[in-house]
Amino acid sequence: MLSVLFTQFVVLWAVIDPIGSIPVYLSQTNHMSKKQQRIVALKAVMIATLILLFFLVAGQLLLEAMQIPLPAFQAAGGLVLLLFALTMIFGESKPDQETRMCSESLTHSDLSQTAVFPLAVPSIASPGAMMAIVLLTDNHRFAIAEQAITAGIMLLVLAITLLLLLGANVIHRFIGHVGASIISRVMGLILASVATSNLLQGILDFYTLA
Repeated sequence: MLSVLFTQFVVLWAVIDPIGSIPVYLSQTNHMSKKQQRIVALKAVMIATLILLFFLVAGQLLLEAMQIPLPAFQAAGGLVLLLFALTMIFGESKPDQETRMCSESLTHSDLSQTAVFPLAVPSIASPGAMMAIVLLTDNHRFAIAEQAITAGIMLLVLAITLLLLLGANVIHRFIGHVGASIISRVMGLILASVATSNLLQGILDFYTLA
C-alpha cells in the first residue's frame, strides 16, 4: 500500500513539477511587491487545483460519454505522458520552455492573468497532470476510497507547490536556474518509466477485452 502511495506521489510530483514552476513564477513576478507575489501564487494554485479536481471527477465520465474504452485511453495517456517525459529529458527544460512562452506572450502585470497563464496552466496544471490524474483514478480499477486517497495526494503536492512558490526567492538562490532544470530532467526520467508501464498495461488490457 505504501509503495502504491509513494508511486502516485512521485507521478503527480513529476507531472506537476513544483520545482520547475519556481523560475516561471519568479520571471513573472519579479517586478511585483511581496504582497502581489503572494496573491499570484495563491490564485495560481487555486485555479490549478480546480482544474485538476474537474478532471479527477469528470474526466473519465467524459471519455465514457464519447465511448472511448478506458484501456485505449490508458495506452494513449501513457504515450502522451511518455512524450511529455521525453521533452522534459531531451528538450528544453520546463523552466526554460515556459519562461520563453510567457516572455513571448505576456507583457502586462495583471495579477489574475499572470496567475492563470503561464502559472496555473500550463505550468502547474499541465496536460500531463490532467492526463495522469484521470489514469490514477480509473473508476474500473480503483474504489472511491482509493480515488479519495489519490485526490488527497494530489492536494498534498499542490499544497507543497504553494509553499515552494511562496518561498521561491529563497529556494532559487540555493538551487539556481540550472538546479531547477536538472531536477526537471530527473523527474522526466521517472515519469518516462511510469508512462511506459501505463502504455504497455493499456495495450494488454485492450487486447484482453477484445
